[in-house]
Amino acid sequence: MDLQYPLELIGTFVFAISGALAVRDKEHDLFGAGFTGFITAIGGGTLRDVLLGAYPLVWIGDVHFLYAILLGVLAAFVFPKFLLKLRKTMFLFDTIGIGFFTVLGVEKALSLGFRPEIAAIMGMFTAVMGGVIRDTLVNEIPILFRKEIYASACLTGAILYLVLNYLGLDRDYNLLISISIVISIRLIAVKYKLSLPRLD
Repeated sequence: MDLQYPLELIGTFVFAISGALAVRDKEHDLFGAGFTGFITAIGGGTLRDVLLGAYPLVWIGDVHFLYAILLGVLAAFVFPKFLLKLRKTMFLFDTIGIGFFTVLGVEKALSLGFRPEIAAIMGMFTAVMGGVIRDTLVNEIPILFRKEIYASACLTGAILYLVLNYLGLDRDYNLLISISIVISIRLIAVKYKLSLPRLD
């Protein structure tokens, strides 16, 4: 079974939830939350596809991505109390989202014939840019520029995926392992307040 397509839909779904929840304290209506969820979910992938010259853009060529975004936004509105009971809900969904989108970005670049070095960068780019756009829209400092391990976790997962791919590991196992590494690094870094050295 090819896991890439369902994983990409799941990643889109959770990023849409992340985007919609980001405006819960900003007095936005359903449309505002929906727009933020939409941009968060497709922002990184769209910019990646534009840079790689991949057309049609992934969400334009497949309406199921729009349905995944719609379900994510509706979930944030219909089950807000349940979602907010989860510990650091937005952080949780953002972390899951970057895990999925990192390896899917790598896969997309490789499938288009780009070198592994470019694929790793595109994987990181795909994962973080949706969150950067989301934070900018809600007038927050993008998480990419805070003292947290974020983009570096994505880059580590992207490199791991490339290494395991080179070693011939089954693609589905590689997807699951690399996604889990990104998520694990991010969770551990936040739990133990780990960060990269500052440039003083």
